[in-house]
Amino acid sequence: MSAVELSFEPHPLLYPAAFEALFPRPVGQLDGAPFQGLLNPQAETPLARSEERRRAVRDLLRHGGHRPTGRGKPSSEYLLRAAGEGKLASINPAVDVANAVSLASGIPISVIDLDRVEPPLRIAIPTSGSYVFNPSGQEISLAGLLSLADRHGPCANAVKDAQRSKTSPATTRTLSILWGPATEEAAIEAALAWYGELLAQLGAQVTRVA
Repeated sequence: MSAVELSFEPHPLLYPAAFEALFPRPVGQLDGAPFQGLLNPQAETPLARSEERRRAVRDLLRHGGHRPTGRGKPSSEYLLRAAGEGKLASINPAVDVANAVSLASGIPISVIDLDRVEPPLRIAIPTSGSYVFNPSGQEISLAGLLSLADRHGPCANAVKDAQRSKTSPATTRTLSILWGPATEEAAIEAALAWYGELLAQLGAQVTRVA
């Protein structure tokens, strides 16, 4: 079992799924080339998107009051559009693998650098606040949006992760969260299994977070 402790505020529509990954070297030193072909919506994978799952993910985010449309849509939908337009660029192997799994499954995934956050870690719905999500300083409103928070406040969600918690070439430990709806348990577990297989090809040790 992972040493990472993660608590959840009760949520009727969320299927909690998270794991820790420990990489053999900083991710910037790992060969991600074998996974870049998976950043294509037509790539052959063991997973499949569905319209029913897309609606269920939106309902999950809508539950707290968030509007999952426009710039507030789930990251999985953004990935599908970017990939379809040929604009989904490689970032680093840890993120590329997560994007590949999210693209194939339609499930939003957060990947954060565990050495850039401080416990306690908790998933809950903030009632207010915002955080910066890119180097340009753009912010996302967090009111009603199911999010992961550390000691300093929210740092990731199914729309955009905080800039302060994102991975870098020096990252060696990550926490991945699959923001999946409770109605899609089988699909989430299948996504987790394939995700783990891809990370194992990078030499990562993967441990499920209770």
